[in-house]
Amino acid sequence: MKNESRQSIMLGDVEITRVIEWAGPLGPARNLVPGVGAEVWKENEDWLSPDHWEADSDRAVVALQTWVLRSAGKTVLVDTGVGNGRERPGSPHFHHRQGDFLGELARAGVRPEEVDIVVNTHVHGDHVGWNTVAADGGWVPTFPNAQYLVPAADDHHFGPGNAYGGGLREDDRLIYEDSIAPVHHAGQVVLWDGAHRIDEHLTLESAPGHTPGSAVLRLTSGTDRAVFVGDLLHSPVQILEPACNSCFCLDAGQAAASRRRILERAADKGELLVPAHFGGTGAVEVRRQGQNFALGEWAGYVEVG
Repeated sequence: MKNESRQSIMLGDVEITRVIEWAGPLGPARNLVPGVGAEVWKENEDWLSPDHWEADSDRAVVALQTWVLRSAGKTVLVDTGVGNGRERPGSPHFHHRQGDFLGELARAGVRPEEVDIVVNTHVHGDHVGWNTVAADGGWVPTFPNAQYLVPAADDHHFGPGNAYGGGLREDDRLIYEDSIAPVHHAGQVVLWDGAHRIDEHLTLESAPGHTPGSAVLRLTSGTDRAVFVGDLLHSPVQILEPACNSCFCLDAGQAAASRRRILERAADKGELLVPAHFGGTGAVEVRRQGQNFALGEWAGYVEVG
């Protein structure tokens, strides 16, 4: 995989451009998805390595990325990565990170002032970081003309109403204060619950479990279908083992139920599955295999830039 690369694909009338903030080995594979045994990784090494698993070190390979959708005359960002200069003491990979994400967006043809809608699939630090940038000793919205769509349940859980995720992690307070609260103060946040229609092609739908407000974004255009699933899946081994959650899922039962429901529909409706953190091409078709699922074709892109 290449860091900070871009690829594009057309689904119906919607152009999807992938902008990668960072990609590479992260942590031990079975720490990321504890329920998946070593034998599953080993049995699937031929396709998991090197894009999804570094076999020698037994580390999961992931990507931090934003999906840029050009739909119905608007520019929509799905998740905004980690951001620069953040205090993240509980997340060493994100702590004080510096990168050229805005430069990568520009090279993909996106200027901050041209973004119409920002979708945060959930309020975790690697999905909301570029909501804001540092300015005058504080934080201001990166995308000054955008409407930020934030799940209401996550805004409550991670915000002051629920004392920043119940006060379990200091990072949750820091994330809310530097990446969500400033957008509220600017009057650019729209909270939603259940479902929210963006345009004739794009609809948000609640899929709780990973977080209370975790969401998916459905794309329908002509005969093409896709579903952007955020962190319902961190690794493609979860397609093979859909009952297995990541170590970051807050409600294990809800997360597994949401994952199975989304995979079932993706398989039955022919939706391209687009998770937040898959390596390789980042998106894959899903097939039924008895009571479970198998991987179909990976997405094909045209390189940009």
